[in-house]
Amino acid sequence: MRYPETRQGEVVDQYGSISVADPYRWLEDLDSPEVAAWVGAQNAATFAHLERLPLREHLKNRLTELWDYARTSLPVVENGRLFYARNTGLQRQSPIYVRTGLFDPPSMVIDPNLLSPDGSVSLAQYAPSPDARLIVYGIAEGGADWETLRIRNVASGADLVDTVAWVRFSEIAWTHDSRGFFYSRYPEPPAGKVLEAALAHQAIYYHVVGTPQSDDILIYQRQDHPSWIVNATVSEDGRYVFIRTYRGADNNNQLHFINLGNPASPKVTAEIKPIVESIDAEYTPIGNYHTRVYLRSDKDAAKRRIIAIDLENPHPSAWKVVVPEQAHAIEDAALAGGRIVIHSLADVQSRIDVFNLDGAREGEIPLPGVGAVTDLYGRADSYDVWFSFSSPLSPVTVYRYDLASRSRVPFEAPQPPIDPSLFETRAMVATSKDGTRVPFFMTSRKGLKQDGRNPIVLYGYGGFSISVLPFYRSDVPAWLELGGVFVSVNIRGGAEYGEAWHKAGYLEKKQNVFDDFIAVAEHLVKQKFTSPDRLGIMGGSNGGLLVGAVMEQRPDLFAVALPAVGVMDMLRYDQFTGGKLWATEYGSSSDPKQFAFLIKYSPLHNVRAGTCYPATLVTTADHDDRVVPSHSFKFIAALQAAQACERPVLIRVETQGSHAYRPTDRLIAERADQWAFAAQHLGVRPLP
Repeated sequence: MRYPETRQGEVVDQYGSISVADPYRWLEDLDSPEVAAWVGAQNAATFAHLERLPLREHLKNRLTELWDYARTSLPVVENGRLFYARNTGLQRQSPIYVRTGLFDPPSMVIDPNLLSPDGSVSLAQYAPSPDARLIVYGIAEGGADWETLRIRNVASGADLVDTVAWVRFSEIAWTHDSRGFFYSRYPEPPAGKVLEAALAHQAIYYHVVGTPQSDDILIYQRQDHPSWIVNATVSEDGRYVFIRTYRGADNNNQLHFINLGNPASPKVTAEIKPIVESIDAEYTPIGNYHTRVYLRSDKDAAKRRIIAIDLENPHPSAWKVVVPEQAHAIEDAALAGGRIVIHSLADVQSRIDVFNLDGAREGEIPLPGVGAVTDLYGRADSYDVWFSFSSPLSPVTVYRYDLASRSRVPFEAPQPPIDPSLFETRAMVATSKDGTRVPFFMTSRKGLKQDGRNPIVLYGYGGFSISVLPFYRSDVPAWLELGGVFVSVNIRGGAEYGEAWHKAGYLEKKQNVFDDFIAVAEHLVKQKFTSPDRLGIMGGSNGGLLVGAVMEQRPDLFAVALPAVGVMDMLRYDQFTGGKLWATEYGSSSDPKQFAFLIKYSPLHNVRAGTCYPATLVTTADHDDRVVPSHSFKFIAALQAAQACERPVLIRVETQGSHAYRPTDRLIAERADQWAFAAQHLGVRPLP
């Protein structure tokens, strides 16, 4: 292919005695006319290729059909009312509804599809007040991480005058008098650099309903550590504020609290007291009964445990281990009806166990099958346990389980848009380079032949202690119907086996992540499920980094690569937005020892001229202010200059899109393009 011309500059950086050229540095200037022209030319070349793909229209039509079913989110319960999101199928965004009771008809509270005519302004989050009269909701331009908070009267549907700006990485936590809420914000960024300026000095504020933001009360900040994250939550009984402080994007945190006193007239400026001031482990409150707060923690327990702390004597010597570390890693936990409900993973398959407040196991909540619990919610004042369940062949369904009657019922259950009896999912295992057992899930049509000719796409993430669970994706059935196979891989860096699994894949051990992914690919080839010319890979964000790294380390093993919104420049990622937070996961090039391992796998810096790389479709978005699009711009520029064979290497840049947000119609279009590209270059042909 002939690609748009990309000029090379003369920028060279010094890392100690090592010089590193950065010829595409100019592509970091996201507001420049030259970069805009370059993006336009790249998109023109990409869409010219995509428009010629024979399966593109079929996939777009089929994905539209597969997305067209009603789906519901887990509800949040306040004052007996249920607030939840529901999409009828093809709505660009999911409206928020409220039910006055479980069996009462719903009424719409917020329709985010009215925020902008093209769906570019997204609903980022919402939080109803404890009395259920008001609801705070965050809106984001282009789906960016920056939010502006508004307040709506639930009964009238009218917005109040309040506007709270520059909110980011924030919880919304109401006080029980419904007079106001805690939130976290940053100072206003420099003009023209809103989407890429480095973040610093986040602080927790308290906003009183009906007052200007300039009157908000500063509650807590860390001037001594300007890059740290601070967040506040309020206990269900309204007595306490819990303040969590993070130095990076991992789960380790400090924990402080405020005793608000009487929940009906809370004192938000009361003294802030410490519970844990070291940042050596995770300390996540899951609820409290009176002065006793229950925490999920991996302190001295790599697979996590539940501990209890009396806030009247929070010294570590007085802590009580309630549920010790188990054989299976704790993924999530909640308090409900005087019980501790724990979601754990047994070889990456979900189970939910129930314990009393003293830690005695009382039983298990039966799940609908083998699969993944994707959300868990409960209230101390209710016997209801809410959870979402999914599997690769069944859409997400919300269930309500009654601890008293031990009954489980679905809540607005979706109608499956496929016939799951035609397909199957197999739990399998590969062995990594160092002998580590790496699980993965393979979904395909039944009766898959081991003839080496199956087109397979591997998906992975491998980082930030995030588990990749076997759940349903609306786009995958269209790939399966064409004879394709989808594999989700559980590599190190995630939390599938606890914090030890995470730490085995970060900092100087990041290469383990790539080795695990490659091992699964090699296993599939060795077992004759596929061959290198029928093997593709995909992943987003940290998973985009994964794809970029392994396609360079083993270009002979893959025919297609689909890196999305990836972290591709490992030497400069911490110069933009919240990138400094990731240094706890990746390391930083400012440290000579960490530079030494970052440079070895950084996708931008390991492109080699004269190499035949897989057919590559990079996807990113112009409003991605988490992993700025210059990562993808620079990577594809280097790849186009180096590609030594006829396989295309292209970039698709979504306008008015962000790191994780696309309205439904744009998401369908992007996924159809990815699968059509994969099909074309993995030898998939249209069905008769």
